Amino acid sequence: MKCWRRKKEKDKARKCFLENGSMFLEQLIADCNGISNPIRMFSSDQISKATNQFDPMCSLPHISPYFTCGWRRRESLQRYCLFLKLIGSCLEFPLPVLVYEDLEYRALNIRGSVGSEDGPLLPWNVHLKIAKEVATAITYLHTAFPRIILHRDIKAANVFLDKNWKASLTDFSSAVTLPEGYVDSYYLATGIVTEYSDVFSFGILMLVLLLGRPQLLPDGHSDFRTSVLDYVKDLRERGEPVEFGGDMRPGQMNMLLDLALRYCEERNEDRPKMISVAKEIKLIEQASL
Repeated sequence: MKCWRRKKEKDKARKCFLENGSMFLEQLIADCNGISNPIRMFSSDQISKATNQFDPMCSLPHISPYFTCGWRRRESLQRYCLFLKLIGSCLEFPLPVLVYEDLEYRALNIRGSVGSEDGPLLPWNVHLKIAKEVATAITYLHTAFPRIILHRDIKAANVFLDKNWKASLTDFSSAVTLPEGYVDSYYLATGIVTEYSDVFSFGILMLVLLLGRPQLLPDGHSDFRTSVLDYVKDLRERGEPVEFGGDMRPGQMNMLLDLALRYCEERNEDRPKMISVAKEIKLIEQASL
């Protein structure tokens, strides 16, 4: 009976590998011109053993509708990295498993903090550091390659912090869809995604970090939710102050609020490029030291 069950598991793993592997290899060969395979392949036995039979303590939050949870591998990096490093995958499950480095990372929650959603916010200097490092990561994607790479899914859940509060950006799986509440009006009107779409989404992330509120808020009168951007604009139109989250640095936070609103302008031409965004935030951080 035990041998039969083992054979059934192997047959299932082989079927999953053939289904997932054919799609994966086709794209990989196209991307690498058939020269190399930069992604290490793990077996289902290796994944089960390394994660103690999928112990939740070994998993990262669900990051994509096309993959199961990313699993951490204890492998430290000696170099600074702007992105959470993907080191391999396993195709022997119904949904592929992604294997990431393990640097004691924790994902930001919907309020731009860590831990439970109703827990305390991170100190403001940490939020400012997160904004600077995420801006630097997006700038790298926009400027470091012959063709601009658009992340298209900038949001709190895709930012991970290590034990030293260093931020790393992750989840490059979103090729078309954009996160609700982070989508700019130009994309909604035209269906065209540009580098300024990332600028808009980053502006929303900044508002989340500044206010300590989710990108979508209940309106208090119905089941509908309003965006944090509309919430801030409404306060300003009524001449009411914006209530910041966490410890207060009013002058600095108001400067960043003005910048965040500029990043969220409706027209692309009214938003700055990401390289300018990163420079502005770095200057504000340096002025506070």
